[in-house]
Amino acid sequence: MKVAYLVNQYPFLSHSFVRREIRGLEVGGTVTVARYSMRDVRGASVDPDDAVEAAQTHALLGQGASRLLTDTLRVALRRPVRVARSAALAARLGLRSDRGLVRHAAYLAEACSLARDLEARGITHVHAHFGTNSATVAMLASRITGGTWSFTAHGPEEFDKPLSIGLAEKIADAAFVVGVSSFGRSQLYRHAAVGSWEKIHVVHCGVDASYLATPPTPVPDCRRLVCVGRLCEQKGQLLLVEAAARLRAEGVELELLLVGDGELRAPIEALIARHGLGDTVRIAGWLGGAEVRAAVEGARAFVLPSFAEGLPVVIMEALALGRPVISTYVAGIPELVVPRECGWLVPAGSVDALAEAMRQALATPPAQLSTMGRRGRERVEADHDARRETSKLEALLVRAAAC
Repeated sequence: MKVAYLVNQYPFLSHSFVRREIRGLEVGGTVTVARYSMRDVRGASVDPDDAVEAAQTHALLGQGASRLLTDTLRVALRRPVRVARSAALAARLGLRSDRGLVRHAAYLAEACSLARDLEARGITHVHAHFGTNSATVAMLASRITGGTWSFTAHGPEEFDKPLSIGLAEKIADAAFVVGVSSFGRSQLYRHAAVGSWEKIHVVHCGVDASYLATPPTPVPDCRRLVCVGRLCEQKGQLLLVEAAARLRAEGVELELLLVGDGELRAPIEALIARHGLGDTVRIAGWLGGAEVRAAVEGARAFVLPSFAEGLPVVIMEALALGRPVISTYVAGIPELVVPRECGWLVPAGSVDALAEAMRQALATPPAQLSTMGRRGRERVEADHDARRETSKLEALLVRAAAC
């Protein structure tokens, strides 16, 4: 069977789980996936695997406004009633959205272009990742083609503004909906009619098979902690620098490596300079998959003090590599990180608690940290094996196609 995958930005460094999912579906031979991205992100990634995916991905906005307009007119002439109904739906969503009517008119044009391409390829089902704008375009396109669609909600954005993105309407309209954790499923339940609960499922994001193919390396006897993630408010790196400053002021020796980039890079750099931590905290920027893996393996522990999340794949990867994790009691994270067993959890936003967890990780003998890391790896093997999780999604797709 043929299905389409639609993501706002694909391929993208922080969306490697989508690439694994697509390739996992195709390995079985039952499903062929056509890749679609709303934005054109070619050349934006440093990962060679992303370059391969980019060559197979059709960017809806990468074809230019004139092509979108032409596709919209052609589809409207061929299916005037369906396009009119989709336009009414787009307007209804736009009126209560913070994105407004103009943006939703653009989503309708993208949906028309997507619908035209789907029909040309004989594809009747679209699966969107994230319940925001990509799910909107997928829903509009399915209304135009008469096909089915589904989406995976990751959080936190879907749960921050459910009314603005029409989350309840999307759940009701979709053939099925996926949450990436039990917490995520519970939030989908919150915003769905009870009659739609049966179509909501949990399919965990999986780690790359290479992370589980070999035993983890022992935790090195070093003072390095590593954080991987976009430099933005919700990941909490500013508080991480504050915690590092407190430890240094107490005479605790440490090294903190921040892997990633984003809108908060300049404020983080300024905070590092203000505390005189230039020899303690380093920002590496975005790294490729192999480099990220090496950075995690070269660390004593992984730390991600997020304020809001779904269930971060980087935490799964760190545990799979045998590194204990310091994170927060947020969303699906406690489903994976068990305090004292495979890491530490702290209240989100607490510099005191974060600094104390870092202090404990730095004081714990490497052999004990390795034991914690092995326990974390066992949890990943049980719940985040990419092949097993992909098979769950494949069954849902096959069932939707048969309806």
